Amino acid sequence: MRYLLALDQGTTSSRAIIFNQKGEIQATAQRETQIATPHSGWVEQDAHEIWSNQLGVVQQALAAAGLLAKDIAALGLTNQRETTVVWDKRTGRALAPAIIWQDRRASRWCQTLIEQGLSPKIFASTGLRIDPYFSAGKLVWLLEHVSGLRQLAEQGHAAFGTIDSWLLWNLTQGAEHVIEASNASRTMLMNLQHQTWDQGLLEHFNIPQKILPRIIQSDDYIADTAPGLLGARIPITGVLGDQHAALFGQACFKAGTAKNTYGTGCFMLFNTGYQIQLSDNQLLSTLAWHAQNQATYALEGSVFMAGAIVQWLRDGLGILQHSHDIEKLAAQVSDTEGVVLVPAFTGLGAPHWDSEARALLCGMSRGTTKHHIARAALEAIAFQVADVLSAMQSDVGQGLTELRVDGGASQNNMLMQFQADILNVPVLRPKMLESTAWGAAAMAGLKVGVFDCLDDIAACWQLDRAFEPNMQAAEREAHLAKWHAALQRAKSNNEPLT
Repeated sequence: MRYLLALDQGTTSSRAIIFNQKGEIQATAQRETQIATPHSGWVEQDAHEIWSNQLGVVQQALAAAGLLAKDIAALGLTNQRETTVVWDKRTGRALAPAIIWQDRRASRWCQTLIEQGLSPKIFASTGLRIDPYFSAGKLVWLLEHVSGLRQLAEQGHAAFGTIDSWLLWNLTQGAEHVIEASNASRTMLMNLQHQTWDQGLLEHFNIPQKILPRIIQSDDYIADTAPGLLGARIPITGVLGDQHAALFGQACFKAGTAKNTYGTGCFMLFNTGYQIQLSDNQLLSTLAWHAQNQATYALEGSVFMAGAIVQWLRDGLGILQHSHDIEKLAAQVSDTEGVVLVPAFTGLGAPHWDSEARALLCGMSRGTTKHHIARAALEAIAFQVADVLSAMQSDVGQGLTELRVDGGASQNNMLMQFQADILNVPVLRPKMLESTAWGAAAMAGLKVGVFDCLDDIAACWQLDRAFEPNMQAAEREAHLAKWHAALQRAKSNNEPLT
């Protein structure tokens, strides 16, 4: 039996999962990562905590599986995207906190770009909308606000990267300063067609070329892990941004297939094959992966708040003790009795792209209870996904036949059934929900010959449950009308309440 190690560095935790060649989990280890919000709209983490946690869970997982590093055929890495780290190449020390993808401090800079009329140029080159979500604004902010950083960058002493870059630098003890192509496609700096840094954008943004990592393919052999780090050297042969890894792990290899991941945010990717499909409906065009010397593209809709809504109910309102209690709480009522939650806590993502929108809880009466609010929170996740799918189907000109799902909230049967009902599309949940980690591991395994072809990986996918839509059209339309009315009130261009 051959084993694959996946490093899954997410927003809320770092994990390591060991799989066998059948896609079966042998061991898992996980450590939470602290999140700081020093100012309104700012979201940060300690880059060194991310690295130490990630290294620690690798050692835990190996011990739990009863394996040594020499037993691992290859290492795959997947990571939270857009999160930005800068460090000193000479010392390996981070020069600032990691700015997390949810951070909105670059909103004013983005608005300036829009006012300069740069939206068409940036969209045509990168496939992305101008938004503080992406790495470019975070890097520009760091260059302008971290004392001495620009000088270090111009001297070639400073490094920028997304989380894959930071972890790969540490895994190789400074030997490799690289960024994998799907992650690079989320920086708002990479030309999507050529997968190279866009020189025009770098000049306009005043970003020194020397600070940027080298762009590599998703299945590149990068290096072995550094000697002495894990007890034996493991080849690093697969890297993907987390949502791309989930698409790969869900075996959505053919154009027209799609998956949705229910994590901190909610992310739907639709495989568009070997051609870039530019969206007419405010979606993003992105690189799905570049493997076996072939680029595969996708349309993406990014929803900022999904599982994070449940965290807010738990930590902000205190109506949940544990996140998994929400299904039981919501099941106490048959409907929300008109309560709607628009979770625009950090603005609205696709297809609205309104960074100034703010959350709204409406439709309450004296009879409203925490049960109605809990149910409205789950429905809000499904409504946001419905908006994305509607835009996606308009772009591709075809209806989706099924939606594969993964992520923590996909275990919530109530949510999955409501999702199928609102989409009017079957929702398929696999037996193994660790699609993100598995995607990275499978990519690494493909490179080293654990799998001969994509069909071998697809054969590992097994259905747990199919949620079939059973809601009448009139009820579905009523739900969506109520949602869109509330959504309009939350948007920044709405007239203020008096």
